[in-house]
Amino acid sequence: MNYLSLENVTKSYGEKVLFRNINLEISKGQKVAIVAKNGAGKSTLLRVIAGIEAGEGEASKVRLAKGVRTFFLRQDPEFYEEHTIIEAILDSDNPLIQAVKAYENALLHPDDLAGMEKAAAQMDDLKAWDFEAKIKEILFKLNITGLDQRVKHLSGGQKKRLAIAKMVIDEPEFIILDEPTNHLDLDMIEWLESYLQNPNLTILMVTHDRYFLERVCSQIVELDRGQIYRYSGNYSEFLHKKATRMENESIEYEKTKKLYKKELEWVRRQPKARGTKAKSRVDAFDDIKEKVSNKRIDKEVQIDIKGQRLGKKILEAHYISKSFGDIKIVEAFSYKFKKREKVGIIGPNGVGKTTFLQLLTGSLRPDEGKVVVGGNTVFGFYTQEGITLQSDKRVIDVIRDIAEYIPLDKGQKLTAEQLLERFLFPRKQQQVFVSQLSGGERRRLYLLTILMQNPNFLILDEPTNDLDIMTLNVLEEFLMEFPGCVIIITHDRYFMDKIVDHLFVFEGDGKIRDFNGDYTDYRVIQKEMEIARRSQARKLEQQGKEQNKETKPGLSYEQRKQISRIEKQIAKLEEKKSDIEQQFASPDITPEEIATLSKELAEVKEQIEEKELVWMELVEEG
Repeated sequence: MNYLSLENVTKSYGEKVLFRNINLEISKGQKVAIVAKNGAGKSTLLRVIAGIEAGEGEASKVRLAKGVRTFFLRQDPEFYEEHTIIEAILDSDNPLIQAVKAYENALLHPDDLAGMEKAAAQMDDLKAWDFEAKIKEILFKLNITGLDQRVKHLSGGQKKRLAIAKMVIDEPEFIILDEPTNHLDLDMIEWLESYLQNPNLTILMVTHDRYFLERVCSQIVELDRGQIYRYSGNYSEFLHKKATRMENESIEYEKTKKLYKKELEWVRRQPKARGTKAKSRVDAFDDIKEKVSNKRIDKEVQIDIKGQRLGKKILEAHYISKSFGDIKIVEAFSYKFKKREKVGIIGPNGVGKTTFLQLLTGSLRPDEGKVVVGGNTVFGFYTQEGITLQSDKRVIDVIRDIAEYIPLDKGQKLTAEQLLERFLFPRKQQQVFVSQLSGGERRRLYLLTILMQNPNFLILDEPTNDLDIMTLNVLEEFLMEFPGCVIIITHDRYFMDKIVDHLFVFEGDGKIRDFNGDYTDYRVIQKEMEIARRSQARKLEQQGKEQNKETKPGLSYEQRKQISRIEKQIAKLEEKKSDIEQQFASPDITPEEIATLSKELAEVKEQIEEKELVWMELVEEG
């Protein structure tokens, strides 16, 4: 069954054609990702599919299957700002949610007995009582509290979690997601990744999260020069198949080029008056000439700006502490940075990671202790907020305001125009206003303004938001070779794993732990500790149940026997779950094995939840 069909979909803005006459079908159960360079039209295509924007021309058609529940998770979710959290959740056409909403309203008017009876009857008819409990369970899982809080007071991350909760509660069959991991912390990203692996979901997404592409997607669609190319498989397979396509295109171009030279000689030898056969050959020559003139020129960002040399003393924190009221952000933290050190910072949203960076760079003073910055240390601080410029500022003026010329190694230098070209801003685009750039293009421009200051200590707070995969790959290579120090806060697990040597783990209440390893190493150890903790808790629980067996007159022999059997089944399932999770840590694991193990893990988790629910019901009977 086709959930989505695109026919001859075209979209342009002025002279810029984003895509022309593209066709695409997505069937039930497929999980498809769209990848492309910044500014190619990924988000625009999603908005056309979702009906927010229209395609161009009568031939342009977008068909969504009737009766299929569809949800569009925007990059920056939109809500009615005056709604409370619970009002935003219940703002849905889903009949079950409408029933819950009517019942919640009835509870506010206890004197209206008729209204209460009608709402309760509707809950009965739709079997919505369990659904109400499910809503609260989902909100709890996503750490959404204070349901009377108004949406306008929520942060970007809280709004994203609210939108995800709304999506899960609506129980859609087809989900369209635009950069779903932006503004989420790492734990929330892993939870969302697990949810999207559900085989009953059909997905179309735009994301730069390469672990998402690797573990969730079964097909990748590349939007390139206004056309789409489909690749079956996940991210690893996409890279391999794209390289093969590019190689084939290059071979085909060389053949066409040789044919063009041959036909050009023939055309030059021909008299002006030609017969029908000759005219046909000339027409064919024109087609060959067009193919040769449209040679593909793939450019990528070139980052060759080198940082200044670091001195012996780089950056030192001497027992620094910072609190806001009763909330401890940092407590007695000490550390001395070394040359070429690359540190990742992880912890839940709101724990104080950005505040910590402000303490290190001197924009915020500690309550206790001191920060000592080396005499040669030059910070380059890339913040979450990004670039803030007047809407009528031209791209070239942004760079010229910093410098007309940029010094490189060996006495070389680049003009502002040349530097922008290396960051994929051609001369024509350098004259456009900043307001006309896409989110990713603005981020790329902002990154350039940071690097132009020739820093030797880079601090990057969520640098991957809105950047395309091609730019991320180049940035990663640059940072790996960067001779200075780097501190990174990012929700992009792939990006962090590739660059950092160790982590500062924010554990809450001001505690910061130095972990020797990357993010994947950290998660493996965390999971092992969690498995051990749960195993110990279950063992203690089992011992308690054994002691209380004889004091449960309400349980029959058969019920006790059933409880014992279920407990053994749960223990075996936990062992299986632990075994699967350990297999993920293997460095030799293949993409196919990851996909298979992900499905097995989801099934085992579901079985454990079912068994635990039955166990609880039996125990409560006693």
